Amino acid sequence: MEGNSDRRKRVQRLKKIILALIAALIVIPVIISVILGIRVIQLNHRIQKLEALLAAKESEAGEVTGVYATTPVEQSLRDASFVQQTVEMEENKDYQKQIYLTFDDGPSSNTDRILDVLKEYDVKATFFVVGKTDEQSIRAYQRIVEEGHTLAMHSYSHVYNEIYDSKENFMEDLEMLQEHLYQITGIWPRFYRFPGGSSNTVSRTDMQELAACLKENGITYFDWNIASGDAISGQLAADSIVNNCLGSIDNFNECMILMHDAVGKNTTIEALPEIITKVRERGDAEFLPITDETVPIQHITVNDK
Repeated sequence: MEGNSDRRKRVQRLKKIILALIAALIVIPVIISVILGIRVIQLNHRIQKLEALLAAKESEAGEVTGVYATTPVEQSLRDASFVQQTVEMEENKDYQKQIYLTFDDGPSSNTDRILDVLKEYDVKATFFVVGKTDEQSIRAYQRIVEEGHTLAMHSYSHVYNEIYDSKENFMEDLEMLQEHLYQITGIWPRFYRFPGGSSNTVSRTDMQELAACLKENGITYFDWNIASGDAISGQLAADSIVNNCLGSIDNFNECMILMHDAVGKNTTIEALPEIITKVRERGDAEFLPITDETVPIQHITVNDK
């Protein structure tokens, strides 16, 4: 009897051990999953902070603040003859609004995402790019051209205190970017957007002189008359970007919209489909890339000497 009792105790202990092992096999994966889930959330938060920090660093590369606090952009400042020519051109149109989506500061990992949206909605845009040599950026330059968008220039370095230190520095930077893009894409870019716009207040060189220099070299520069607001913060809500872009369309027949495809501008991508959809719902507007026929929106007038 005593032997049977010992046997039963051993069986019961064995059963308890087996049940404990089974419980452990069930509980431990659950605990690990919870821990990993928390870790993923923490990592996502860190990634978002790092993206925002990187975007801020890129914006600070020129060691300036408020570079988009420029003069009013409600109208393009041109000489009288040019204004009259523009009026005559508008009189010959059917008054359909021309919408130009323009993206500054790329290429970045967000450029492909923007190109995907544009491709899905069959919209052509303009990319004012900076100089980069990594494989992803090189492919982005090529894809912009291959998919029918306009590849334009936004300086090679985007470092304000170097670019705007002198006319010589400015032209050296521009020619470096122009040659870089030509070597990669076979396209000789002819359109330019000044970092901070032509009405920036940080340039050490007379912007009239730089604008005239572009003109002498057959390059047309473009500012904007509608700002999405994403230059101020990469965390600006998508709804705010949509409202900023759509709120002023009624004020212009030619709408040059300033946006960005730099790292950290994720809400710009989120806003893009709604912007495109709502513009098309108007029925009086079309999206176009910048071409030689596009009337330039410019914040300053080049004085012909």
